[in-house]
Amino acid sequence: MGRIFKALIYLAIIGFIGLVGYAYVGPFFGVDFSAPQVEKRVPVTLDGD
Repeated sequence: MGRIFKALIYLAIIGFIGLVGYAYVGPFFGVDFSAPQVEKRVPVTLDGD
């Protein structure tokens, strides 16, 4: 049982390192993580009683 928890912890650490690495290296491979810079205006109708 202890080996399963140890393996899960190792996998979580490796996954976290992979995610951080992808976030840093991704833009070099054409992945764009920036938010879209477009303003959206949506009309809202408020019904007040």
